[in-house]
Amino acid sequence: MQFTTRRRKSTPTVIIISLIDVLIVVLIFLMATTTYKQQPAIRLALPESKQGRAGANDSTMTVTIAKQPPIYLNKDAISLDRLQARLTDAVNRNPQISLAIRADTDAPFGTIVKVMDAAKAANIKTVSAYTKSGIQQ
Repeated sequence: MQFTTRRRKSTPTVIIISLIDVLIVVLIFLMATTTYKQQPAIRLALPESKQGRAGANDSTMTVTIAKQPPIYLNKDAISLDRLQARLTDAVNRNPQISLAIRADTDAPFGTIVKVMDAAKAANIKTVSAYTKSGIQQ
């Protein structure tokens, strides 16, 4: 015998479409307000110097030399063979161009000399080096 009537348990209705809309709005908000930190592609330990560091301007090309073989001209990886051709092209476009070398403290000195030779062969008159400011006593 059944004295009470069974109530049907209704499942709660959740509108999935509304939840998706809210999540998309939150995602767009987070993407629009987030600041992105740009990290350098190569971590360098620049050598210290009491003279400061070279400043770059519009007519300066930068060669980055790390411990490992690929070197970078501005932000592009390049081989030593192609470096001289690219530097020569840059000098043909702008004869007043200068070159700044950013070399790691543990970078092979032979590679630095080869970059300087390529700059001399391309007739670049000004070659400077980036360094950390040393502690002056």
